[in-house]
Amino acid sequence: MNNPFYMYPYYSNTYYSNGPMCNHDNMSYGRGYANQYWSYPNTQGYTSPILNDHGKEPFVVNINQSARQNNTFRTAIWTGDNLQVTLMSINVGEDIGLEVHPDVDQFLRIEEGQGFVQVGESRDQLNFVKYVHDDSAIMVPAGMWHNLTNTGNIPLKLYTIYAPPEHPFGTVHRTKADAEG
Repeated sequence: MNNPFYMYPYYSNTYYSNGPMCNHDNMSYGRGYANQYWSYPNTQGYTSPILNDHGKEPFVVNINQSARQNNTFRTAIWTGDNLQVTLMSINVGEDIGLEVHPDVDQFLRIEEGQGFVQVGESRDQLNFVKYVHDDSAIMVPAGMWHNLTNTGNIPLKLYTIYAPPEHPFGTVHRTKADAEG
């Protein structure tokens, strides 16, 4: 009961909590305030995330908002010793690219858009095929070949978690070509 984040289960009203509550308007996201990372407008009229890799430091981020506003193919936002979180944006008609991570489990969560995922034991046997969309979560075991293809008419926005990390600290691939090069 001494945990400051414990909330009494009988009350959903924040008035009855015994711990600090989150004020999203003034919430600190890592090193500073939320607006520190959403400061440069792009040509579409909304702001793009300006995020660095905050690995090995405590870090809090609105992952849904970050994923939706990310316009890079891949940007690492947190890389630790045992885990890595990256944001991804897959353009219409494109895919991540068929890949395998021999020693890395992977979690992908779609925040916006639609497509299909293929997974299999070899690059020629992708027997697991599922259509995915907003709020879909995909788990890929280490050693399995996989690909994610955008079949929608807007970029596919997602984040992925690698355990252990797959990419070097601070990785930013602005385009798929950058990632392949």
